[in-house]
Amino acid sequence: MITLTALAGLALAAFLAATPIPFQSEIAFAALLAARPDALWPILIVASVANTAGSVLTYFIGRGLSALQRWPRLRIPPEAMARAEGWFNRWGVWGLLLSWAPGGDIACAVAGALRTPLWLFILLVGIAKTARYAVVAALTLGLFG
Repeated sequence: MITLTALAGLALAAFLAATPIPFQSEIAFAALLAARPDALWPILIVASVANTAGSVLTYFIGRGLSALQRWPRLRIPPEAMARAEGWFNRWGVWGLLLSWAPGGDIACAVAGALRTPLWLFILLVGIAKTARYAVVAALTLGLFG
């Protein structure tokens, strides 16, 4: 049986990796899975849920961006916000399926700022994050299993 401490550490790594904090969780995920390949499902579920939860935090940070616009020192340059909105409008919510990729945190924040329905955000980001960890799991088990 995998320990609760190991899963909690993975959850923390996965959560932080989906926030604006620069952090990667794939190494922790792959290392834990290589050590405990029998615990594939708990490891996959914990990493996916925690990483999605971190993206939800980023989504709510994006929702708060409009409130920050009232303070000049915290204001996002209009041209930067226009670029982000243009990208999101071009690709739509389907761009959230790439939320696992570099720059995905920006897409999550923009989705919040543009008031994407939370249920749709969680669905698409959850699919993307779970698929990414499933690929990492397949590669890890193929190499070490």
